Amino acid sequence: MLTQPLLKLAVSPALAEFAEDVRVGLTKSGQREILSKYLYDEVGSALFEVICLLPEYGLTRADTRLLRTHSDEMAARMPLPAHVAELGSGSGKKTRWILRAIACRQPTFYYPIEISSAALAACEKELSEIDLVHIVGYEKPYLEGLRAVANRREPGESICVLFLGSTIGNFDRPAADDFLRQVRAILATGDSLLLGTDLEKNTEVQLLAYDDPAGVTAAFNMNVLARINRELGADFDLKQFAHEARWNAQERRIEMHLRSLQRQRVEIPGAHLRIRIDEGETIWTESSHKYSPSEPIEMAARTGFRCEAQWFDEEWPFAQNLWIAE
Repeated sequence: MLTQPLLKLAVSPALAEFAEDVRVGLTKSGQREILSKYLYDEVGSALFEVICLLPEYGLTRADTRLLRTHSDEMAARMPLPAHVAELGSGSGKKTRWILRAIACRQPTFYYPIEISSAALAACEKELSEIDLVHIVGYEKPYLEGLRAVANRREPGESICVLFLGSTIGNFDRPAADDFLRQVRAILATGDSLLLGTDLEKNTEVQLLAYDDPAGVTAAFNMNVLARINRELGADFDLKQFAHEARWNAQERRIEMHLRSLQRQRVEIPGAHLRIRIDEGETIWTESSHKYSPSEPIEMAARTGFRCEAQWFDEEWPFAQNLWIAE
């Protein structure tokens, strides 16, 4: 394996960060990895929207059902927010219900925070016609975007943070706690957080959600290699990799991997990197942790919040959790 430090090229900060993260992840000792946020370029975001429609992937429908059915109650139980910030808004389709319920109480600023410009554009288009909602999008990482929102508030104004779809499950459990503490540090006492958590269920059902028979999730996973080819000039041969979904019982998470089908060499000029990957070796691309119903209550207490209420879907084990910053 040969590596070189990144040269100071005339590239965007985002592309330079992508190149550095790829270099670090693919040279990591023990298990190569690519950060899951890089799954969501324009192609990846479009593929994820298709995944959400698959019969095997019930998470998004459960998320949406709870918001559609209980959004008025959710809005009534949170301090009246003048500002709603959504971390990882995606297309914003399921957000419509809770945003409309909040805006019925007072005019509201809505801030979708996304690193995918395509997802951000789709979200703004999806929600632009809701009355009494003014949309200001941030193409930024979660915490950077949330700080920008907090800086806009006037004295006495409350913020509601939406973190839906069980995106928190992409973090390892200690990292999730650390992230939530950082969110709390940005917020003021009395601000609210609506957190989606996917719950534990039958292992076969969980695996099918991440390895569907139609192969959409496989294409979504494989696209991250294609993105590295497109943006960093790499020569990954996608035909020499296979998508794998695994259930890690000890960590209670689904893991997505890309398994090399043969011993191969890959060059990534944009990251000044050349690596050799053995047959059977994998690149870890995403984790999706699953929770017990009581875990969000315990997480809230550990990270500076109080769990005000929970709502559970009856068809697909999933919870919406309303937290109040203490």
